[in-house]
Amino acid sequence: MDIKLEVLNGKIPEHVAIIMDGNGRWAKQQGNERVFGHKQGVKSVKNIVEIASELKIKFLTLYAFSTENWSRPKYEVDALMALLVSSIHSELNLLIKNNVRLKAIGDINSLPTEVINELNEAINTTSKNTGLTLILALSYSARWEIIEAVKNIVKDVKLDKLDINNINDNLFSTYLTTKNIPDPELLIRTSGEQRISNFLLWQISYTEFYFTEKLWPDFGKDDFINAIFAFQNRKRRFGKTGEQI
Repeated sequence: MDIKLEVLNGKIPEHVAIIMDGNGRWAKQQGNERVFGHKQGVKSVKNIVEIASELKIKFLTLYAFSTENWSRPKYEVDALMALLVSSIHSELNLLIKNNVRLKAIGDINSLPTEVINELNEAINTTSKNTGLTLILALSYSARWEIIEAVKNIVKDVKLDKLDINNINDNLFSTYLTTKNIPDPELLIRTSGEQRISNFLLWQISYTEFYFTEKLWPDFGKDDFINAIFAFQNRKRRFGKTGEQI
């Protein structure tokens, strides 16, 4: 059976989110420093962006750097920031060629100036692309995002821009960094860990989870296709019964 063909003939999720985990462990298995694993992980990003584009997925969100990651050793954080700058710069032409639009969510202002500048240039350059929207979650925390949304709602209520009685799920979503982006239908986490790690907590209330033992640098196009295939074979009830669906 050609799984890719089966997937193409099935329902393709509009939005897939990925927690890219296992770079450090992969590097240690190879007898190298953790930074080596992060560099190899960039190759996996490239492969997954390519296959997501081929499958006509509209949104792909990658958990690239969490707010908790700032507590890692300084040399690793510095290396990650440098890798981020070089990767965005080197892959920009490929994004343009593949009609990929780049966006970013998170506390972007907390990133180094070089990262912000490179990121903004790539976002502006690809803003008119109409294919896959690639969203990088950088210095991101779901709790931070929710708290910021609450602060801005309170501010607008105080300024009489918002009636407190009009606050509901839909309105709250417009105050998140993911406004105008549909909630993920599928969340993939590599490396065998089965937790959310403070990622898109509001947005994944009805998301399907897919966990794999593969470490991120080993996660390839076939693995991504298998995840989509598994998603297509699940029943999504949204609180209803099977008979209602």
